[in-house]
Amino acid sequence: MRFRRFRRFRTTGPVAVALAVLGLTTGCGAADMTKQASPFANAQGAKSVTLSVQSWVGAQANVAVAQYILEHKLGYRVDTVQVDEVPAWDALSQGRVDALLEDWGHPDQEKRYVEDKKTIRHAGDLGVTGHIGWYVPTYLVKQHPDITDWRNLNKYASLFRTAESGGKGQLMDGSPSYVTNDKALVKNLKLNYQVVFAGSEAAQITQIKQFAKDRKPFLTYWYSPQWLFKKVPMTEVKLPPYKEGCDADAAKIACAYPHTPLQKYLNADFAKSGGKAAAFLKKFRWTTQDQDEVALLIAQEKLSPEDAAKKWVDSHPDVWKKWLS
Repeated sequence: MRFRRFRRFRTTGPVAVALAVLGLTTGCGAADMTKQASPFANAQGAKSVTLSVQSWVGAQANVAVAQYILEHKLGYRVDTVQVDEVPAWDALSQGRVDALLEDWGHPDQEKRYVEDKKTIRHAGDLGVTGHIGWYVPTYLVKQHPDITDWRNLNKYASLFRTAESGGKGQLMDGSPSYVTNDKALVKNLKLNYQVVFAGSEAAQITQIKQFAKDRKPFLTYWYSPQWLFKKVPMTEVKLPPYKEGCDADAAKIACAYPHTPLQKYLNADFAKSGGKAAAFLKKFRWTTQDQDEVALLIAQEKLSPEDAAKKWVDSHPDVWKKWLS
């Protein structure tokens, strides 16, 4: 789930130069970890840490606060590299980054790297539970209360037609690089809808805000925690209930997305030799409300990640001091 046009975290020193000179970025602006890595990653005995930054703003909020505390409270040099969900596992395994602070569930990667190769260590719960779903604006639900049942979606398909949906209702997704079962769900539930990708979280947010401003109907893939719910109230459409194993076969999925306790992972060598930084990241655990507070400062209030983190750190010493004990 997630996306790409928010301001990138600051990357300084040799990494910034290398990225600028070599242009080693993907089409969406994320660092290509198959070609470029931070020189500070997996540096034995060094007071430096490299954090993987996912492109959605909740993950940026995690890294902003972790980076601020590592730099200002523990005296580390911190570098950040933006990388998509699955490539992040490869980068972490190879020591190109030291830590991944928000994973939404990749059992294949866990088996490969945590269980089999043992190059990655589980670092505990983030403390936030994630959930992906289909949402419609609450103002539309007030007009059509039964629209929140997936079995009624075909009846309302004409409301959601757009120029991109080819005569069908539009189900708006963000980026095809994120966790999504939507194409299979549309097919298997026999829905008269077309999945249309906005391309990034920022692009999807822009579209949702425009729909809401014009009070137009929309059906969108979305997820929580996410600060946008505070600005555009949305109601989840009830899909067939999730049951363990109902999503085992990607082609046959016909059930809702699960509720997923978000997880942290460390490079195995860093987990052993990372000293106070590794110990801190293992203890880093906060609430959905904490994450949303920082994410809102970054995305809506337009604070830099560092300034947003400082504001949160200054007002929540009772939370983060426990991570250093």
